[in-house]
Amino acid sequence: MSETETEEPTGEHAAKRTGQLRQCQRCGRKQGLVGKYEIWLCRQCFREVSRSMGFKKYS
Repeated sequence: MSETETEEPTGEHAAKRTGQLRQCQRCGRKQGLVGKYEIWLCRQCFREVSRSMGFKKYS
């Protein structure tokens, strides 16, 4: 076996395997996504635009 066949898939292959193909629609980040209601914004961008989208902060 060659060296590449024994290694675990990383990078793009791991993203496909875990389903992490989405990215923030606003800034392009791939981590910390808010995917509920098909929003697909990272948590930082969501905090900036959530009030204009109609979300309310309860606490």
